Amino acid sequence: MAATTICASGLKGGLVSSFHGTWGTSMVGDDYYALMKSVPRYVTVGKPVRSAPSMKNVNEGKGVFAPLVVVTRNIVGKKRFNQLRGKAIALHSQVITEFCKSIGADGKQRQGLIRLAKKNGERLGFLA
Repeated sequence: MAATTICASGLKGGLVSSFHGTWGTSMVGDDYYALMKSVPRYVTVGKPVRSAPSMKNVNEGKGVFAPLVVVTRNIVGKKRFNQLRGKAIALHSQVITEFCKSIGADGKQRQGLIRLAKKNGERLGFLA
């Protein structure tokens, strides 16, 4: 960006700029060619490419209870384990809902508590 100052003596010779040249020639030379190399030559038209959504736990394999969860999943089997996990999550959500009813919390607070329980379960390794 060019810095421009105006001297106290007025406009007669008082306009000083660090920019030398004209706007037409400001992008000629090495800078122009470097910029042209960094810009792609063609643009694809169509749907943007998206990666597939991942439901994977970012803390998978981490947490205090992760080894126990992995061993249990290997013993019981993946399908049966996911059924049991779903039932446990549903029961835990019901407990949170009943707790919110007993203290008079609204639905937004209840959802916040359920999200907090999920984050804690991920950190502890229950969702490994």
